[in-house]
Amino acid sequence: MTVDKSHSDSRRQGGWLPAEQDDLEQWLRGHREKAESTDGRVVHPVIVEFQELIDADPVVRMYLEKMIEQVPTGRTYRDRHVQDLPQLLRLIDEVLTVAPEYGPNSVVTPLGAILDWSMGTAAGHSAFRDPRVNAMLKKILTAWCEFLSSPGSRYVLDDSPSGWLCQEARDKIGFDEFEHNPDDEHAGFSSWNDFFTRTFTPGARPVAAPDDDSVIVSACESTPYRISTDVSLRESFWVKGQPYSLADLLDNDPSVDAFDGGTVYQAFLSAFNYHRWHSPVAGTIVSTRLVDGTYFSEADGQGDALQPTHSQSYLAHVSARAIIVIDADNPVIGRMAFVAIGMSEVSSCLISDDVRPGAHIGKGDELGYFQFGGSTHCLVFRPGAINEFALQSVPQTNDPHAPLVRVNSHLATAAPRPQLS
Repeated sequence: MTVDKSHSDSRRQGGWLPAEQDDLEQWLRGHREKAESTDGRVVHPVIVEFQELIDADPVVRMYLEKMIEQVPTGRTYRDRHVQDLPQLLRLIDEVLTVAPEYGPNSVVTPLGAILDWSMGTAAGHSAFRDPRVNAMLKKILTAWCEFLSSPGSRYVLDDSPSGWLCQEARDKIGFDEFEHNPDDEHAGFSSWNDFFTRTFTPGARPVAAPDDDSVIVSACESTPYRISTDVSLRESFWVKGQPYSLADLLDNDPSVDAFDGGTVYQAFLSAFNYHRWHSPVAGTIVSTRLVDGTYFSEADGQGDALQPTHSQSYLAHVSARAIIVIDADNPVIGRMAFVAIGMSEVSSCLISDDVRPGAHIGKGDELGYFQFGGSTHCLVFRPGAINEFALQSVPQTNDPHAPLVRVNSHLATAAPRPQLS
């Protein structure tokens, strides 16, 4: 049995992959033809290392071979684009010297496109949770990130129809709201990653109610996914329905007990929007940490192909992520946590240098950013901290066109302070 992923997968809703399977398969065919036309060239050293791991470790080799064999065929997935491991490595190698192009059906996360269906097979579930595979994937993603941070990646920053500076892309991005140099060939950006982490012009995203510490603001420019209350400290998050498990989400942070029975708000980011994080409250940084995790692991379906809509909360527990714990100035909010969560190649979380334990930050101050991407983020609150969420923050079920919640806009209101007798 196969599943229509178009309207349930946040990667497609967010523009990271084409919404329609036909468009994804067209890109895969073109990428395969390009990779096959370059046979015989020098393979990237990280791909050579991956091949050495596959040759030396029979369990890794078994997982990867089986996940390719287990990709479903039929009406939904008509063309088996990856036939074997050598071809998979060629397809990955081809990605490492290209930058994502713009287009209404563009593939912004090419590795995710290549692995899209194998990730949802039984062997794929095992492969992408294996520490050896994830360590290798981290090296591959680091190698690609180096290219995306180099001047060579700027070739997609032009005004051609597939360039991110064409008028259609500018309109979709809201380009005039961002800092750039209109007189420069590449709008003043030094690389694709520099463009991707572009900053707003002053005043483009004002902080809601800057002097009212009961107003909590949105940490990211993102689409609401889920609000959960009375969240358990420990939970079997891999069961159907994907409840949150605070101990796993926060990687057993020393503060985790304070959140038992509290609230988790989660939202995912679009490929076309702002990718920096801002503090939802004024307060003092308690701790910061980066957590190594998985990169292409997804939640299990019910014995069938993956149900991607169930994976967002799962990713929050297992993916590479950054955790920032804050003591809010408002004592009703008290201790809270911001969690930036990577997804597939959009997994590079960078915490700002001045966000460190003991530092005081204002509401709306920058916390860090996703370098090439960022799938989702969570805000975690203690029990009794939240009075209500703003209407715009309430998830719209299965609506691929749900409006974004703008960064620094009103997200929620804290409970009233206790009245002194």
